[in-house]
Amino acid sequence: MPPLRSIPGRPRGTRRRPVGVTLLELMIAAAMAAIIAALAVPSWVRHKEKNEIARAAADIRSLEVPIERFAADNGGRLPRTLADIGRGGLLDPWGTPYQYLPLDDTNGNGQARKDKNLVPLNTDYDLYSMGPDKDSRPPVTASMSRDDIVRAYDGRVVAKVGDLDP
Repeated sequence: MPPLRSIPGRPRGTRRRPVGVTLLELMIAAAMAAIIAALAVPSWVRHKEKNEIARAAADIRSLEVPIERFAADNGGRLPRTLADIGRGGLLDPWGTPYQYLPLDDTNGNGQARKDKNLVPLNTDYDLYSMGPDKDSRPPVTASMSRDDIVRAYDGRVVAKVGDLDP
């Protein structure tokens, strides 16, 4: 064994500690990263959900203009589908087509969106996104409809069903 060299500031005969990270230090760093992730991920998910709802509401608002223009150009008759205004392929943030139902002459065939008293939300047309669960029913009180983003009260409100005034 080679003789120990003297290191300034150390007593003669002691060995230099190897440079590196101990297992304990690695475990502490991993635990800190896990705590930070546990705090950040839920906040990021809420932020992402709010952005998706805002995008769906903006899309619905942007669809109202060509629908109203079509009606003005056709003597008050609403388009039968979103394809009639060139927007048939528009998808919501969750990848499903926006739902459109004119109520002018068909009265919705029983499919009009309805509030808790089963009164239709609109008198002209329904326009909505089925939301993240991609499922919906005409009464907004149905559990699968609570996440839908709807145009309500003839366009005065566009909001998530859960945020509508009862």
